[in-house]
Order: sequence, then C-alpha cells, then structure tokens
Amino acid sequence: PSLQHKSKSQNQNPWNELKPFFMKEVGSHFDDFVTSLIEKSASLDNGGCSITSFSVLEGESNHRAKDLRAPPEHGKIFVVRRSLLDELFEVDHIRTIYHMFIALLILFILSTLVVDYIDEGRLVLEFHLMSYAFGKLPVAMWTWWTMFLSTLAVPYFLFQRWARGYSRSSHPLVHSLFHCFLFMIFQIAVLGLGPTYVVLAYTLPPASRCIVILEQIRFIMKAHSFVRENVPRVLNSAKEKSKTIPIPTVNQYLYFLFAPTLIYRDNYPRTPTVRWGYVAMQFLQVFGCFFYVYYIFERLCAPLFRNIKQEPFSARVLVLCVFNSILPGVLMLLLIFFAFLHCWLNAFAEMLRFGDRMFYKDWWNSTSYSNYYRTWNVVVHDWLYYYAYKDFLWFFTKRFKSAAMLAVFAVSAVVHEYALAVILNFFYPVLFVLFMFFGMAFNFIVNDSRKRPIWNVMVWTSLFAGNGVILCFYSQEWYARQHCPLKNVSPRSGWSGKVMFLSPECKAWCRHY
Repeated sequence: PSLQHKSKSQNQNPWNELKPFFMKEVGSHFDDFVTSLIEKSASLDNGGCSITSFSVLEGESNHRAKDLRAPPEHGKIFVVRRSLLDELFEVDHIRTIYHMFIALLILFILSTLVVDYIDEGRLVLEFHLMSYAFGKLPVAMWTWWTMFLSTLAVPYFLFQRWARGYSRSSHPLVHSLFHCFLFMIFQIAVLGLGPTYVVLAYTLPPASRCIVILEQIRFIMKAHSFVRENVPRVLNSAKEKSKTIPIPTVNQYLYFLFAPTLIYRDNYPRTPTVRWGYVAMQFLQVFGCFFYVYYIFERLCAPLFRNIKQEPFSARVLVLCVFNSILPGVLMLLLIFFAFLHCWLNAFAEMLRFGDRMFYKDWWNSTSYSNYYRTWNVVVHDWLYYYAYKDFLWFFTKRFKSAAMLAVFAVSAVVHEYALAVILNFFYPVLFVLFMFFGMAFNFIVNDSRKRPIWNVMVWTSLFAGNGVILCFYSQEWYARQHCPLKNVSPRSGWSGKVMFLSPECKAWCRHY
C-alpha cells in the first residue's frame, strides 16, 4: 500500500511529468547560447571589420591559451586580437549591461535638469565643475608638446650616438656610462622635474594636471622601453662583430610613441584597414564617460560632502561617509576602466592599425588579487613584468622572487601616490597605504590557489570598500583645504591618533557657514 500511495502521489504531481521535458529544453537553449557566443566571438559581422582583420591563426591560438607569455629572453609576443569587451558586446545579453549604464546616465541628466528647474525656475545647462577641472588647458597642451618633442629627439639621438660609437670606442664601458648618465639626466630632470614644475608653478586645475602627469609617466616608460629593448641588440651585434648596427628608424620610434603599448618593437602586427566610424564611436564614448563622472560628482558626491559640514566631525560621520562613497567610487572605477583602457586605447589602436588589442583581460572574474593585478591593466603590467620584475630577478638571481614582487609593488605604489599627490596638490598617503600594505597582503593571501566563486565575491567586496575609502578620504581632505585655512596642520583634515578630526578653526568655520 505504501508503494501504491507513493506511485499515486508521483503521478498526481505534474512536475514529475514536466521535469524531463523542462530540463531538456533548458539544456538545448543553453547549448544554443554557448554556440552563438563562440561564433560571435570568433568573427565580426559584415558591417564591422572584416573577418581576416582579427582572426587568430591556429598556431597563435596556442599562445592565447598560455596568456601569450613568452620566455623572458623573447619578451612579449604581439598578435592580432580584439579587445574582450568588443567581443562580449556582440552578445545581446552582455550588451544589455552597457544599455543599463546609458539609461543611468540619462536619469542623472534628467535629475540634474529637474532639480535645477525647480530651484532656479529655468533649465540650467552649466558645467562649472567641468570647466574648472579643465582650466588652463593651453598650458597643459604646450607642456605636452614639449614633453613629446623632447622624448622624440633626446633618447633617439643619445641611443643612435652611443650605438654608432660603441664598437669604435677604445673605452666602450666609459662610452656607455657617459651616455647612460646623460639619459638618466634627461629622464629625471627634463621628463621628471620639468612637467612637475610647470604644474605647480602655473597652478593647473586637477584634470589639466592629470593630463600632464599621466603623459609624463607614459613618456618616461616609453623612453625606458626603447633603450632597454635596443641596447642588448647593439651589444650582441658588437659581440658578433657584425658590420650592420641595428638602429631603429625615426618612423619606427615615432610609431611606438603613439602606439597603445609600453613594450617597444620595430614592427607590430597590423590590421589591413582603419574603421573611422569605430574610431569616432570610441572617442564619443570617452566624452560620454567624462560627462558621466561629472554627473556622479554633481548628484552623488556634492550633496554628500556638502551636508557633512552641518554637523561636527566624528567617527560616525566618517563611517557613514565611507559607505555612502562606495557607489560613486565603484561607478567611477568602471568608467575610468571603460573610458581609458577600452575606448581611448582602442581608438588609437584603430587609427594606427595596431593589431594587438589585449589591453586588459577578464579582471572582473578574478578570484585572487594576483590575477586581478595581472588582468586589470595589461599594458602597464607588461612593462612592470619585463622591466621591473624580470630585470630584478636577472640582476639579483631568481632566488629573490618575493623581494622582486615587493619591489614592483613599491614602485607601483610610489608612482600612483606621486600622481595623485601632484594632481590634487596635497600629499595624503591613503592610496599608498591601501596599495602597498593591504594590496600586497591580499596578493599573497588571496593568491591564484583561490578558485571558488566566493573569492570573486570577496575581491569585489574589497574593491568596493577600497574605492569608498579613497573617494571619502581624499574628498574630505580636498574640502578641508578649500574651506579651512590652516597653516600648521598637514593633512588639514587632521589625523590624530586613530580617528580623523577637523581642527577647531575648521569646525568654527563650518558652524558659521
């Protein structure tokens, strides 16, 4: 009877009858979706680039499976391949996320217009924050031209003069040290101190400073790569007593200065044509991201920090500020990634017919911080890997891998903090502490052995929290320096022990305001 009752209950349950059919349909649809995804990722539609422009040969696909990591003596391998987001955006399900961000931007714009209309009684289309941030742009432009022309002329001239005189010199070591000294003087004095002096002397606003400082760092890394890649070729040529000296042409060096890579090669894989519509779309998206960041500051950040002055500063206010800064901080992180690492670099790659578009990998799937650091910004990571990490191991032997990694973290943290300190015009080492200590600790603790999805959740949680802390602390310090005229306290938001307090003068100003 119990078996009859069980059989009867199963027959009365419609799910038991529909379950096999349902699971078969789900499996069929999933297989169709995966097949469609693979087909769309392998080729472009007819309205875009031709299939042969970004097809990867069968032999080259083996390199992709190994992340195209060549032996150190061979350096980075460049192949023709598209950016990951270009492939993913051809899938309707992924492109919907892009549409959601556009819809959010439209809502930000409508919110700003409605609030301005209610407050002012008219539509206010003014961008005070944007015009302030990009103020004194002509000064930034002629500074850039000076950096570009000096980077084009001086390193190439010094290398050419050294290469042609090395084999003929009676004292090749002295000859090499002399030119190395001149090159270091150029890197430190001309490219290092010159742009920084201009930024500080002319008191450029933040966005204009950002242009100068980031380009300063880029030119320094480019010049180093050019010399680092070509000096061993000249030394090997002299060792083999070859009659020809491997000196790149000016056009090859000029192409490298604009190419979206920091690793020098005489030639790169090229695409057959330039899609000018694609270039225009990428630049349009960059400008769209600028306005997106503006509206995030206008609707999410300005009200938050404008209301902070209404109550005395305390630990409670600080904690609430950090958590309220997480959303705008993460949005700006994603926008910076999309605007620069995808749109900006792809636009220049398309104009130059530069074939290797792997400027980033799927960092959003990272389950470890070591993988996140490798995939977030492949362009900078390649430079640090070959010219900092590998050269450190070559100089100090391979027994000091941990020390080499620590040195790379230190260099990266110092450069990041230098850029942020000059751009904001104050030294406030929050980013340095987060990057050098927490980031390095997470790199060793949350390493590549972590594969479970929970670790991806933890990586995203820490990224959310870190960006909230950075936005909150630097914004409050900026606010304090604008409205609290102190001369003897630095930083002016006042670190005292473990809790950050505003000075009595600043509190009095806030109460009066």
